[in-house]
Amino acid sequence: MGVQEPTEVFTSTAGAVRWGAVGSGEPVVLLHGTPFSSYVWRDVAAALALRYRVYFWDMPGYGTSEMRSGQRVSLAAQGEVFAELLGHWGLESPRVVAHDFGGAVALRAHLLHRTAYSRLALVSPVALAPWGSPFFRLVGEHTEVFEQLPPALHRALVAEYVGSASAPGLGPGVVDRLVEPWTGAEGQAAFYRQIEQADQAHTDEIQGLYPGLDLPVLLAWGEQDAWIPPERTRELAAMIPGLVTCPIEGAGHLVQLDAPAQLTAALTDFLRG
Repeated sequence: MGVQEPTEVFTSTAGAVRWGAVGSGEPVVLLHGTPFSSYVWRDVAAALALRYRVYFWDMPGYGTSEMRSGQRVSLAAQGEVFAELLGHWGLESPRVVAHDFGGAVALRAHLLHRTAYSRLALVSPVALAPWGSPFFRLVGEHTEVFEQLPPALHRALVAEYVGSASAPGLGPGVVDRLVEPWTGAEGQAAFYRQIEQADQAHTDEIQGLYPGLDLPVLLAWGEQDAWIPPERTRELAAMIPGLVTCPIEGAGHLVQLDAPAQLTAALTDFLRG
């Protein structure tokens, strides 16, 4: 079963959100990270759709969703949008699987906006300070310089950055799909906009609440993650009571692309409960 592009549209407070759903059964919602889109979940989503109704979406300012000048795309904005989207879907307590930046979005929606989940799987989540790769922090400090790059240099920079999220390496077709939304005048501006609005305060605000998480939580990560050091993820694991951990050897930050079979197996066991 293939996973289609997110073609449905929901008008959120931060812009038009493209989303899709596949399969049937109890709901599972997938959240992507930055600078990615729902595309990174395509293989895992197809496997989970054999048992569940799988929802996937591109956050405002990402992928196929709306990108525009002045748009709110911060963690705070995305947490609000996710709460709105769950209401639009009519999902009261879905299973949630969230990667990278999406992990913080799911945590903020749950801890601050009181969205209920039956289970929460975090995959290499952005959750503890300090966060952001050295490249991410460099661009964030000099956004006004990087956003003036010629288009060809910008594309090469984004391709190199995206490729560094994988331990074994991404195929050229995959890299092209991940980079494409960030090209053109609109996409290039959106790429630097989401970095400019990245603010560690948005995880500082919830970090002290992690020990109070009162639901089943899985934490999975790649042991060769070059973006979020595995030792920091283990630090997060020590903060959440009753946590199930799943370190995956040979995978980098993009676990769902580096080791889709291992991650799907772990998710299947966890989501089934």
